[in-house]
Amino acid sequence: MAFNGTWKVDHSENYDKFMEQLGINVMKRKLAEHDNLKIIIEQTGDKFHIKESSTFRTKEIDFTLGVPFDYAMADGTELTGTWEMEGEALKGKFNRKDNNKVLTTTRTLVGGELVQSYNYEGVDAKRTFKKQ
Repeated sequence: MAFNGTWKVDHSENYDKFMEQLGINVMKRKLAEHDNLKIIIEQTGDKFHIKESSTFRTKEIDFTLGVPFDYAMADGTELTGTWEMEGEALKGKFNRKDNNKVLTTTRTLVGGELVQSYNYEGVDAKRTFKKQ
């Protein structure tokens, strides 16, 4: 339950290159760099309720660890995949529905901050969130 709370994005590393690799156009990438993303995480056992809110949208997601589910990114890219706990890390592995390529996401707590790391087709990015 360590991930529980409200988290607001503080800074990003290599996020533009990551989005470019995903095929997101330059205008949407520039907007996404300043999305003011806030994530509210509520974990009860192996069930999660997550609310993502940004300048562009608000989305609520419910999932159970190890159980596949569908998710649409802010640009409309559709994914299917699962989240798993690996030690202290929350690891997501998702396949794009349009090309079946793999997107991985890892959430960890580092020094009281939520660090969300991404990998897609060899490009890594990281977003760091501060607890509100």
